[in-house]
Amino acid sequence: MLSCISAGIASLGFAIIFNVPKNKLLGASLCGAIGGLVYDIGLTLNYSQSFSLFIASVALAITSEILARIIKCPSTIFSICALIPLVPGGGMYYTMLAIINNDINEALLTGIDTIVQACAIVIGVILVSSIFHSYKKIEQLRKGNL
Repeated sequence: MLSCISAGIASLGFAIIFNVPKNKLLGASLCGAIGGLVYDIGLTLNYSQSFSLFIASVALAITSEILARIIKCPSTIFSICALIPLVPGGGMYYTMLAIINNDINEALLTGIDTIVQACAIVIGVILVSSIFHSYKKIEQLRKGNL
């Protein structure tokens, strides 16, 4: 629960740094908190860290797409700020530390795991974004607007 709150606060901080309009700050913070909550739930259920990151990125991407439709703004305003707390920065640091210490085996293990985690985040966001954009195109075709 604490990481849920800290993810929301971190997302709010990055939203402020990225000059997100004031009426959208709460949405960015909410998306980050939801991502942190789903990540914690995934780890609590003994899912792998990569799968937990995947479902967290799916959850925050869905939330950002829904908020974007409600508020009528791009979803990236919310999703970019919300994704930053999920980025595996520690893994990147430990990979570089292993390289500096000339521990190639540890560097490879940590580096590959970090890449898998980063890819899980990206795949989750792209999956949700593709589904929402495909649905939007189908609706436009049905209405004859395309």
